[in-house]
Order: sequence, then C-alpha cells, then structure tokens
Amino acid sequence: MTALTVRRYLAPPIDRREVLRYAGMRVPSAEIDALLDEVLRETEELFSFRVAHRAFPISVCGDTLSLGFAEVTSCDLSRALAGCDGVLVFAATVGGEVDRAIKKYALLSPAKALLLEALGSERVEALCDAFCADVKADYAEHGAAVRPRFSPGYGDLPLALQKDIFRVLDCERRLGISLGESLLMTPKKSVTALVGVKGELL
Repeated sequence: MTALTVRRYLAPPIDRREVLRYAGMRVPSAEIDALLDEVLRETEELFSFRVAHRAFPISVCGDTLSLGFAEVTSCDLSRALAGCDGVLVFAATVGGEVDRAIKKYALLSPAKALLLEALGSERVEALCDAFCADVKADYAEHGAAVRPRFSPGYGDLPLALQKDIFRVLDCERRLGISLGESLLMTPKKSVTALVGVKGELL
C-alpha cells in the first residue's frame, strides 16, 4: 500500500469535437460553434482539476479479487487485471461549480446548459486522461506498465465498490466529492477508477 496523494492539474486542452459529441451534436454549425465559444468564455474559471490516488498490491483467484482495500467478484475486472501485481485506485473531479452553473443555465438558456453539461463531461475525461498519461510515464521510468482504467459500474464490476474507494481515498475531505445513497457522486463531473499495475508499486 502506498500513501494517499492528491494531484492538482492545470486545465487540459479542450477538445471541441468531443464536447459536441457529448452534447449529441454530430454535425456542428456556425450557430453551435458561436454558442460554444460563449460558454467557454463564460466558464473559463469554473473548473478545478484534482485527483486523489493510492496503490495497493492485489491477488486474484478466478473472478474474486483482493484489491488491498476491498474484496470484489468481477469477471471483467479479473480479465482487466490479469497478470498485474497491484492496482492504482483514483478519484478525479473538476469541482462543484459546474453543477451550479448547469442549474443556472437550465433556467436562462437550455442550449447553453446542454453544452456546459457536455463540457463538464469532456473536462473530467480529459483530466482522467492526463492523470493516466502521467501514471504511465511514472511507472515506465521504473520498468513497470499500467493497464487502461476501469470504473465501478462498468461491465460486471459492482457500483457498490464506490463505497470502498471513497473510504480509502477520503474523497469527501480530500476532494469535496460526496456519495449518495444511489452511489452516484456529487459533484456529478467526477470519476473513480482502477488502473492495473504490472511491476513495483510507486
């Protein structure tokens, strides 16, 4: 088990096409582009980018995995972590201001609210990608390799694993993320995931 660490990131570059894809706008128009420009200007300082993470040794017996902080049964996660020596568990968020802004825009401009919802999704995914790229580089320097991230609720990995992730990462205190009875997170633009590690844990 490694120490709990919190990383802060600068805003990753914005992928406009990805924002529009999240918004369901496959064919952009001049009007949509102009509206997205407005949303980007009005929300430039809205997001914060933080990730909490910790690594644990694991053992796998069939579809039952001992993750070092919880035990879970998942055929899909077992395949994703096959051959790994450990798992890096992380939580990422772009903050709660975006949730409040979406509610405001829902009353003032539903089109802007839709684009902001999509932008929030793109922002937290970009944060996860930036973190995972850093982790990959860090482990590569030590001759280790990492697998793609895998989140609770994906495939047959129970969403209930969120409770254990929140416990070991102290998400509410460290990141300001809370977990509701339905196991959904607040702020909404937050992600938890597991990354398999083959090699020595950092």
